[in-house]
Amino acid sequence: MVLDASYYPSNLRIPGIEDTGEAYNALNSALAVNFNTVYALRSGNKVSSAEKQTPITPIAIAQFRARGPNGSGRISLSQDPAVSLQYAGELIAAFIERAGGSVKGNISTGTVPEGLKPVYVHRQSRTLSKILAEMLRASNNYIANQVFLEIGGHRLGGPVSLGKSLEVANEMLAAHGLATAIHLEEGSGISRDNRFTARGLAKVLGLFAPHAGLLHGHDGGMNKTGTMDGIRTLAGYADSSSHGRVRFVISLTSNDDEMRFRLLRAIESEL
Repeated sequence: MVLDASYYPSNLRIPGIEDTGEAYNALNSALAVNFNTVYALRSGNKVSSAEKQTPITPIAIAQFRARGPNGSGRISLSQDPAVSLQYAGELIAAFIERAGGSVKGNISTGTVPEGLKPVYVHRQSRTLSKILAEMLRASNNYIANQVFLEIGGHRLGGPVSLGKSLEVANEMLAAHGLATAIHLEEGSGISRDNRFTARGLAKVLGLFAPHAGLLHGHDGGMNKTGTMDGIRTLAGYADSSSHGRVRFVISLTSNDDEMRFRLLRAIESEL
């Protein structure tokens, strides 16, 4: 089996992604499985899959033994693109074998010869709208940046790059008068160098209002949080008795997780 992931440059790095085992720090790549993470169960030196639908593979076992917790947990394959690509190959081979086929020889990487006719092309079974709805429900940084990178590649041609996607995103922001109000470094919000003004984000909420129902806050409201060390944000929509549905943006230099929700309750009660 030869794997070709060259549509994403091997040196691609998303600003804000750190070299840790946290699932939200997973690498973005052209060929990835399970969000470039391993979800497993460890008991002593024994490692098994924590998902009945996902076979455990040799590299998944080795990575989880090295970095995974005792008990169940999810780790990202964030340290080496070659590791995540090997995991993709092993998992593909495991599914082929589960279906009654076999894979012989080593798993390697290479480039598909130009003009080679595909034997089989797999199309995503879910529409982009469905993917985006699920991404917002789970607040999935990995999928956000996969979509962000593909936007640039689709508009300006492959291979993908942050530069291409930022060019397209900045065109969109400028078209809505947001060029100076919002500064992006990547597509998920994980970089501390992303910037926005409250008025700018409120304008985005105005544009997004027809799709407000896609936001699912953990408090049951139509909102999304942003959380980093020293930063707590909350933005979305609130239903008031006096003014109907209103937009709100709360951005705090704080580590108080609940303050933003107390402020939201105060806004709702005053309106």
